[in-house]
Amino acid sequence: MTPTVGRPRPPATTLTELDDGRRLYGFADEDYGNVVDAFVANLVEHRDVGAGCAVYVDGRPVVDLWGGIAERRTRRPWEENTAAVIFSVSKGILAICAYLLAQQGRLDLDAPVALYWPTFARCGKDAITVRQAMSHRAGLPCLDVDLTKEDVIAWDPVIRAIEDQQALFPPEAGHFYHALTYGWLVGEVIHRVTGFLPGAYFRMAIGDPLELHAWIGLPASARRTVAWMEAPLPGEDSEAAREAARVLGTNRCVERSLSLGGAFAFPADGDVVTFNDPAIQSAEIPGANGIATPRSLARLYVACVTDLGADRLLIDSSIDDATQVRSTGPQLSGMPDDGTRWGTGFQLSSPPTQPMLGPRSFGHAGAGGQLAFADPDYRVGFAYCSNQMGGYGDERARGLTVALRSALGS
Repeated sequence: MTPTVGRPRPPATTLTELDDGRRLYGFADEDYGNVVDAFVANLVEHRDVGAGCAVYVDGRPVVDLWGGIAERRTRRPWEENTAAVIFSVSKGILAICAYLLAQQGRLDLDAPVALYWPTFARCGKDAITVRQAMSHRAGLPCLDVDLTKEDVIAWDPVIRAIEDQQALFPPEAGHFYHALTYGWLVGEVIHRVTGFLPGAYFRMAIGDPLELHAWIGLPASARRTVAWMEAPLPGEDSEAAREAARVLGTNRCVERSLSLGGAFAFPADGDVVTFNDPAIQSAEIPGANGIATPRSLARLYVACVTDLGADRLLIDSSIDDATQVRSTGPQLSGMPDDGTRWGTGFQLSSPPTQPMLGPRSFGHAGAGGQLAFADPDYRVGFAYCSNQMGGYGDERARGLTVALRSALGS
């Protein structure tokens, strides 16, 4: 891939000032005013503190918005290059990397993980495939061993724990969202194939060539750009929200899947979001600790379906493969079925909770409301990031995607 900066953006302007003094900046093409309206509604009605939203169509930026407060404690404003922790949106970045390696003939998604990572085969895991691991069917959503934060940051202790654990269920039994272990399962395969940890490989293969303000493993030079994540808002008062809370409180594996056996509280320890910790941000926790600007995420995803002055990242056969549904319906965890559909590594359009644009949209949502995806039919890359983590039933990203779909159909 050759370096590219894509097509030029229109000049940014101050679009509006809210009653509380927060300002909204950026631009939107004339057909996308309803996206601006939805963004303002998030700031005014849905308790966003600071946020950004970007949309590319056919490689051209058509929406680039940012505004509000990046750090409530200091009143630092959300600026053009403000980045946020993207949580599970990171999983989509790993999936793009895996598909690049598959296109190069270096990775067979239907081969056993153990072909690339031989010691993974311990404890009867020799037949689990890369695709099954990427589709939340590896049977390793939580680990039996208790890990520390230092273990997680060091990488290898998590790898050893995965190697020494028996799968809790076979792939054909169903799926169980691998909230954190996904990152090491897919990331170690990338590591074994390329010799680079996944965050380093992403920067070398994609991030640097596309000049993205996006990392798995934040460099010290970018730390000042990162927004302070605010603790989650209360979830909606619904039967599904209450059931999700019940499962989280009673299912030991669900709880351990989020904390890696007590390494850290997730998403927050009291009023402090765990991933605000600089040590966690600078590590590679590739299923959850990506940090990016919305603009860079939208550029990443539009580069999967169009060219930005170089070959697009994903070829047609990869997109066709990635958008085949591999897991859907009730999870083995017992969590409420919210309609989520999983392809290979990607979350697919999942109405009504996460509709994206259409049946071939692919990307990933993240804890607290983050969302980034591409759609090959609309030739769109979309991203929304906020520093105010939401609760169960968060509708902020959904409102933006509904507005975008309306604009594209106008």
